[in-house]
Amino acid sequence: MIRELNNDDFDGLMRLYMELHSNPFPEKDDRVMSVWKSIIDDKNHHIIVAELDGVIAAACVCVIIPNLTRGQRPYALIENVVTSEKYRRRGLASACLDRAREIAESENCYKMMLLTGSKESGTLDFYRKAGYNSNDKTAFIKWL
Repeated sequence: MIRELNNDDFDGLMRLYMELHSNPFPEKDDRVMSVWKSIIDDKNHHIIVAELDGVIAAACVCVIIPNLTRGQRPYALIENVVTSEKYRRRGLASACLDRAREIAESENCYKMMLLTGSKESGTLDFYRKAGYNSNDKTAFIKWL
């Protein structure tokens, strides 16, 4: 099932994110839960998940960013695309990206941008197959 995240999904999403950057499961302290609530309450912050067998097996983030150019049409930023190793090659991440596109279109976005830190050809080919290109823009990152 492809759906948007709900308030009860914290543990499942954090377990999946442990595979994204080898992060430990965060302590549910006030700071972490404040960030969680902020995300859940933000109408422009969408976390799309693929649930299989009661497990959050894949996810992506789609943030709608208001904009004063391009006829004041917003744009979407896609981040944190991940599929649990156990559930890969089933089209789950593609389905999450498709739902993100539907959200972006319904919000009248003029573009979607996706960044990846991966240099693996399979990952880059996956994004190209999903309709993203690496030719139109150049991304620069400044880590803080």
